[in-house]
Amino acid sequence: MNDETTTPAGARAARKTRQGVVVGDRMDKTVTVLLTRQFAHVKYGKQVTRTKKVKARNDHDAKAGDTVRIMETRPLAKTVRWRTVSVVERAR
Repeated sequence: MNDETTTPAGARAARKTRQGVVVGDRMDKTVTVLLTRQFAHVKYGKQVTRTKKVKARNDHDAKAGDTVRIMETRPLAKTVRWRTVSVVERAR
């Protein structure tokens, strides 16, 4: 039985993962993570940096300044769509 309502078997493995820096940890179970990406400008070729802040569920006790790996997940709250997978590096 494979209708449109069931998810494919590989959907969980296909979730996006990103690495970023925690910039806010004042909420109870949520951290704010700053994601940075670099790419070449289409016309001029210069390296352009773009940043985005996302909210992530903090299950690994991440603090401000820590580098964390986050994974896309179902909506956990109004603005929370990511969860922490691991702390890559602790802040000094």
